[in-house]
Amino acid sequence: MRTSDLTRLGMAIALVIVQGCAQAPVEPAPEQEQQPVEAAPEITLNLPAETDCVCDAVGEDGSEADYTFLEKGYAALAVADYAEAQSYFERYRRLESSAVADWEADIALALMLTLPESPIYDPKEARKRFRDLNEQDWRAMALHQQTLLARQSLDGFLVMSRRVRELRESNEALKEDLQKREEAIKRLRELTLGQTGAAQ
Repeated sequence: MRTSDLTRLGMAIALVIVQGCAQAPVEPAPEQEQQPVEAAPEITLNLPAETDCVCDAVGEDGSEADYTFLEKGYAALAVADYAEAQSYFERYRRLESSAVADWEADIALALMLTLPESPIYDPKEARKRFRDLNEQDWRAMALHQQTLLARQSLDGFLVMSRRVRELRESNEALKEDLQKREEAIKRLRELTLGQTGAAQ
C-alpha cells in the first residue's frame, strides 16, 4: 500500500471513531439515592417578655435620645477616670440639649461631687444640688437606668450625710454636757475640800 492510501485509511478510521463517539448514547450517571431532607427543629428561646425601655426615650423634638456620651461617662466613672467622665457628662448635656438630658447630666455630676477621689469632691455642694434636682418632676421623665441608679445613690448619700450630721451634733452636745459635769464635779470637790479644811 502506498503512503497516500494509508493516510486515507487512517483518516477514514478516525472519522468512523469520531462519528461513533458522537452518536453513542450517553448513559446517565446512576442517580444517587436522595436522602429526605428533615426540617430543622424550631428553636424556642426563653426570653423575657418585652418591656418598655427607658433607653428609647423620645426627646422634646420627637427624636430619640442618644445615650452614647452618658453611658461613656458612667463607664469612665466606673474606672475612676473622673476628668473623662465629667467631659462626657457635659458633652451629653450640650449635644442633647433637653430638660431630661440636663437633669441626667446634673445628677451624674452631683454624684461625682460625693466621691472623695473626684477632683470636684464637695459633699456640701452635692447635697444642695441633689435637693434642687429632687424638687423637679423627675418621675415624669423617661430617664436612663444608670441615671436612676445614680439618683438612688445620691438619695442614700443624702440620708447618710444627714445621719452623720446628726451624730456630730449629738456628739458635740455630749461633749458640752460632759464638760459641764466635769466642771460641776470640780467645783463640788473644791467645796468639799474647802469645808473639810474649815472643819479642821
